[in-house]
Amino acid sequence: MTRWFDEASEKGSAVVSSRVRLVRNLDGYVFPSRMTSGESAEMVRRLKGGLRELDSLDGKSYEYLDLTELGSLEKKALTERRVINTTIAAKKEPSGLIFSEAEDTGILLNGSDHVRIQVMASGLKLPELWKQANKIDDYIGERFSYAFDEKYGYLTSFPTNMGTGLRASVILHLPALSLGKKFNGMVTEMSRFGAAVKGVYGEGSENYGALYQVSNQKTLGISEKEILELVTKVALQLASQEEQVRRMAMEKHSLECADEAYKSYGVLKYARRLSQKDAMIFLSQMMSGVTDGILQFKEPCSLYRIMLGIQPGNLQLGADRPFDKEELDAVRAAFVREELPELI
Repeated sequence: MTRWFDEASEKGSAVVSSRVRLVRNLDGYVFPSRMTSGESAEMVRRLKGGLRELDSLDGKSYEYLDLTELGSLEKKALTERRVINTTIAAKKEPSGLIFSEAEDTGILLNGSDHVRIQVMASGLKLPELWKQANKIDDYIGERFSYAFDEKYGYLTSFPTNMGTGLRASVILHLPALSLGKKFNGMVTEMSRFGAAVKGVYGEGSENYGALYQVSNQKTLGISEKEILELVTKVALQLASQEEQVRRMAMEKHSLECADEAYKSYGVLKYARRLSQKDAMIFLSQMMSGVTDGILQFKEPCSLYRIMLGIQPGNLQLGADRPFDKEELDAVRAAFVREELPELI
């Protein structure tokens, strides 16, 4: 089954992917942090039973995962693929995940809130994702009563999610723009408009891979439409500026840009050991080469999928024993060699 991140990124764009999340709580229950284990288990059973025919809503194939029965490695791999977060991975109380086969849709049961709906896709597709999430939200709302206040909107365990409960985000690849002296000031300026910009794999120069997430800061006092428009506007603005900087670099230093892209491909295609840091840096440089039209593959290839695949948990998944660092670096290099297609 093809997963959403298997889709190759759109050529010439700095946009990698989009995500929409909705958090909800059921009326008549306290927030998860205050629930007993028995109360949590009872609520999860109710939700699971009430949503057992979810596939009839959109025709997708869903499976149910009892997160308390998953090992730490499986949870780590799900975290690396952005299906759950580290807080949920560490949770001991009963919780579950209704999960589409393509991994583009997930409903987390009894995480930080009673219900968290998440939909993801490659490219900039926030309006489409919002329609999908809203459809699922209505489906759940018809079967369970949500905790809602006329003044504060949907009641959530964190005040930052109250109101619409909507968090929209876009991942951008900004290797050129983030190196500029004005980037930090630009990020600060975005926050004044209600958007947060942060590194996906670290902050500043430690954000290996140059992937940045843009998301809304507020959910209260702002409509769903305004949230989507805000995040889309900021993402497009940053993407446009990244493309402008890259265009100037190509005009003035085309040979250096090409050399960097081809060298990165050569290392990744033939290396026998790769650290996570080096692999992310070289994959980022290849992403730039593909976006700039320098590199072309004989077959469609999602470099973002490879970035997810080289993370420790996903590399270790399925192995019959734990790898030490040297073995992990060798497995990572083998994985990249196998996944990278030949160039035209």
